[in-house]
Amino acid sequence: MNFRHLGSSGLIVSRIAYGNWLTRNSSRNEDTEVACVRAALDAGITTFDTADIYADGGAEESLGRALKGERREGLEILTKVFAPVGPGRNDLGLSRKHISESINQSLRRLGTDHVDVYQAHRFDPSTPLEETMQALADVVHAGKAHYIGVSEWSADQIRTGHALARELKISLVANQSQYSALWRVPEVEVMPACAELGVGQIVWSPLAQGVLTGKYVPGRDWPEGSRATDSNDGSSVLADWLTDDVLDRVGQLRPLAADLGLTLAQLALAWVLRHPNVSSAVLGASRPEQITDNAKAVDVRLDEESVARIDAILDPVVSRDPAATREASPADPAWRLA
Repeated sequence: MNFRHLGSSGLIVSRIAYGNWLTRNSSRNEDTEVACVRAALDAGITTFDTADIYADGGAEESLGRALKGERREGLEILTKVFAPVGPGRNDLGLSRKHISESINQSLRRLGTDHVDVYQAHRFDPSTPLEETMQALADVVHAGKAHYIGVSEWSADQIRTGHALARELKISLVANQSQYSALWRVPEVEVMPACAELGVGQIVWSPLAQGVLTGKYVPGRDWPEGSRATDSNDGSSVLADWLTDDVLDRVGQLRPLAADLGLTLAQLALAWVLRHPNVSSAVLGASRPEQITDNAKAVDVRLDEESVARIDAILDPVVSRDPAATREASPADPAWRLA
């Protein structure tokens, strides 16, 4: 495994992070989760990402059990707050009340007394940003987190949040954004802002929800157990990618991957990891061997010609519109009152 500083901070993370995003009705059992975490550790992965909303808190509990007995100082554990975790009006968002209560619940589920990075899962337009940042600062000053991060914030939101964090003497060190060879939205506004501020990218869905692995083939049934066949695990973005045009383009990458001695997944991961602002890429897995195979991408160095070929093949189907990031958070403050 290779490692890199998270942005300009002193925190070192593994280039591949293991993410245990689990749905409420996930078919994965505890044994599978433990096996995937063990495979991640065996591959040298030390960075683990989860969130309070994943499987209604079950993902945090599962990760905590899987890591029990591991040397805590040798791990970087990240979790998130924002999404609704209960029926109450204050069981969501980035208010002081929700943040202060959620961190305690997350630590209990994870079985640890602190997380390394506590992340705002989305931007909350209904709470003053000053209140949010003060609440996050209190979490850090209480020793419950070492750093803070954000996820899917716009460039302007990151700039403002970063400035407030500095005033409060805490470090906003990470932004989690969706990023892959098919989803290049962050390159336009977010990554330049983060590079300027010293905020590192921990990118999610680097394999475009499995599309860049090549497992979805035009004219064939989707693989049993894949995200495309799970009504609880899919997304509108995945549906947009499951078209003949996109899948044909992905298929055209196979000869290049073969020439380089790589799987399509390794090729896609190497493409993501080459970006200087990407500190780590979050990988999930339904089987431990997926982690083992995909982690090998950290040793791949794509030359300029290979990158150019990938870009040329996928260019007609790539998403780049920054509005997609701005729309990742609710635009109407009334959302929490609905």
